[in-house]
Amino acid sequence: QVRFVEGGGGLVQAGGSLKLSCAASGVTFDIDAIAWYRQAPGQQRDFVAVSGSDGYTDYADSVKGRFTVSRDNAAKTVYLHMSSLKPEDTAVYYCNVLPPLDYWGQGAQVTVAS
Repeated sequence: QVRFVEGGGGLVQAGGSLKLSCAASGVTFDIDAIAWYRQAPGQQRDFVAVSGSDGYTDYADSVKGRFTVSRDNAAKTVYLHMSSLKPEDTAVYYCNVLPPLDYWGQGAQVTVAS
């Protein structure tokens, strides 16, 4: 059974940092690319960053230079380190494979106060 469990969200002031975690099960973690997505209120869910099993990473233009994605294959966990946070980064953050399966976790709420 596919399952994604996101953690580490919270409230932070603009310019601050947060680190999210994603525990994945039911996927071939050492092969699949695992991505982060986010959905702001009233908006569609958008791609944020991806971590490939071969070390490849890619980011949405809006977060390049501020967010860093990493993974621990042994722990089947992917991380998203977010720094220099802006109010427009406020959203629920989800992880999934890329392209995403139709199974989503609860997400992690990130709120950036101005």
